[in-house]
Amino acid sequence: MPSLYSAPDGPPSDLSASSSTLERTLREQQTLLDSAGVGIVFVRQRVVVRCNQRYAEIFGYDRAESVVGLGSESFYPDREAYRDLGRRAYAEMSQGRAFRTERLMRHARGHLFWASLTGRLLNPDDTSEGSIWILDDIDAQRQAQAQLSAAVRDKQLLFDHAMVGIVYLRNRHLTRCNRHFEQMLGYAPGALAGSPSRRWYASDEDWEAVGRLCYPVLEAGGSFEGEVRLCRQDGRPVICEVRSKLLDPADPSQGSIWITMDVTERKQAQAALARAHEELERLVQDRTRELRATVDNLHREIQERQADQERIYWLAHYDALTGLPNRTLLAERARLAIEDAQSHNGSLALVFLDLDHFKHVNDSLGHPVGDALLVEIAKRLAGSVRPRDTVSRLGGDEFILLLPGADAQTAARMAAQLLDASRQPYQIDHHELTMAPSMGIALFPRDGLDFETLTQSADVAMYRAKLDGRNTFRFFTPEMQAQSARALALENSLRRALEREQLTLHYQPQIDLETGLVQSVEALLRWHHPHWGQVSPAEFIPIAEDSGQILQIGDWVLRTALAQLRAWRDSGMPHLTMAVNLSAIQFREPHLPERIAQLLSEFDLPPDALELELTEGVAVSDPHTAVTTMDQLHARGVRMSMDDFGTGYSSLSQLKRFRIFKLKIDQSFVRDLGQDANDRAIVSAIIRMAQALGMRTTAEGVETGEQLHFLRNEGCHSAQGYHFSTPLPAEAMERFMRQRAAEATTELEPAH
Repeated sequence: MPSLYSAPDGPPSDLSASSSTLERTLREQQTLLDSAGVGIVFVRQRVVVRCNQRYAEIFGYDRAESVVGLGSESFYPDREAYRDLGRRAYAEMSQGRAFRTERLMRHARGHLFWASLTGRLLNPDDTSEGSIWILDDIDAQRQAQAQLSAAVRDKQLLFDHAMVGIVYLRNRHLTRCNRHFEQMLGYAPGALAGSPSRRWYASDEDWEAVGRLCYPVLEAGGSFEGEVRLCRQDGRPVICEVRSKLLDPADPSQGSIWITMDVTERKQAQAALARAHEELERLVQDRTRELRATVDNLHREIQERQADQERIYWLAHYDALTGLPNRTLLAERARLAIEDAQSHNGSLALVFLDLDHFKHVNDSLGHPVGDALLVEIAKRLAGSVRPRDTVSRLGGDEFILLLPGADAQTAARMAAQLLDASRQPYQIDHHELTMAPSMGIALFPRDGLDFETLTQSADVAMYRAKLDGRNTFRFFTPEMQAQSARALALENSLRRALEREQLTLHYQPQIDLETGLVQSVEALLRWHHPHWGQVSPAEFIPIAEDSGQILQIGDWVLRTALAQLRAWRDSGMPHLTMAVNLSAIQFREPHLPERIAQLLSEFDLPPDALELELTEGVAVSDPHTAVTTMDQLHARGVRMSMDDFGTGYSSLSQLKRFRIFKLKIDQSFVRDLGQDANDRAIVSAIIRMAQALGMRTTAEGVETGEQLHFLRNEGCHSAQGYHFSTPLPAEAMERFMRQRAAEATTELEPAH
């Protein structure tokens, strides 16, 4: 094999032998070379001089002769490998020793293979004689060894890095384990070496129980599989799945191998899963019940939605409180009725109805009572009209009646029926209430050709009914439009009348029919407007009531009248009393008794110096509240009189319940006393009734001596009217009273 130090091949020059002996020797040598199982080659000067057939076959040549003469470098992967071998081999071979190595060699076809090489110099003292090399192909052996090494390495890697614990036991003592087993039980590397298996059990009982289970199986040649509870170094339990078998079933003394897998988390997960499964089952059952309920609810919701749609339609077309058609539905019906009237040259009427003083019910008794009253009024209205008529609530205390085919006569008859129906009191809880309406009537086509115009016309007519005394009805006329505009202007001006000092009080005397003296004066409100002049109380008082200004004005009237009474009493008329009219709104104020007492105290007047005049309508609209207020005023000593007595419709049934000091006979009965026997009978009856009930009487509107004579003969206590004096300013009234006092000794005569 290679060498720069190889000697020339061939016999020495001085060799002497016979040719036959030489030939035999060569034949034997050749036979030996050809029979050798390894490759043998003689190399001199880096060239193959001779080789056997096996050497040629190893390098892929058919005949040994094909190799002879080749450079030995060609059998190596590259020149560097060839030189490296030479340097290493010389160090050994030059000492006369054989050089052995394993090297990659190059095959004739170019691929590399492993070979074992053994080389020796023929003459260490003379390297030029060459060297002989024995070569064997160990490529398959090297591959097998590599595979074995890889297998061993893989096995060790598997052992070291397995995700399960691997334990070798002999006589129940640990001989070897992997790191995972140590980590699983919380031990440091090598800490378990030589330990008895008892060390990783919580108790002797657990350890012995496992032995009784597994070793009979192992000794019978089987494999044991089971679940074992081990114990970590810190005492925490570890649940493991184990598999074990003997290393050699024929020789149990060789021990056993155990594969352990920590399934604690899995068992916990399984337990949690079982719990979750139970919970899921419960949830499924619950959900099933819920779904069943949902289906039932869905059916119910469908029904409710249908009901909601009907309800939505109802809410869009009907009043939520009373159930009457609202303005939307009324407008639709009015449009159809108008179209029908147009096509048939017919007529229809629209009635705008507003409840008089309804706001006072809410203010004094509360909205629940007011709402209940509206419901009852709606029922009564609906029951008073024809089937084809429509009663609608616009809101608040406003109603509209649509009367298809009705002319003026039919509308008036219907309005009269509604007035009659309103006279029956309503029983709301413990309150007995009477609520009168004011109505305006508009006719198609005279007062409007569409719903909006008819509504406006009826509204204007209703307002006129309020101005004319309420509790009545009026038909729309063109003149009302102008009057409505005047009412609006009056309302706006009235708001500044007090501060501009346009309001004043006049006083009318009430004469004692026995003495002829002025026993009392009635305070009467007057409004002098710089543009319109004197505005009639009959015109501006209803406006003040509707606009809410009456409370402020009424309080001013009381204060001014009592201040004047104080002045007159201080000037020598100590027994004079003052009569003041109270509006319905004032009377329903919850703190009225306290306010009256406060004013009397402020002006240092006794309670009987004041006489509050109430219309009978104030008393009978809510008798329960009226009685309560009257009782409180009476308890304070304040006197009350009922004004315009006899013009109402239910006072007689309530009169005995009221704390009335005086009845004032309305001037409508006094006016025709000289000519009308019925009026005389009525006045006589009123006086007799008052006497029987212990009440005093005052006649209003006395204008003639004949009237005065009749009243005095019938026993009437006092009278007032133009026969004595018109209402006068305070200064003139004082002069009149002093004159009457001076003439008290003369016969009662009219004033001049």
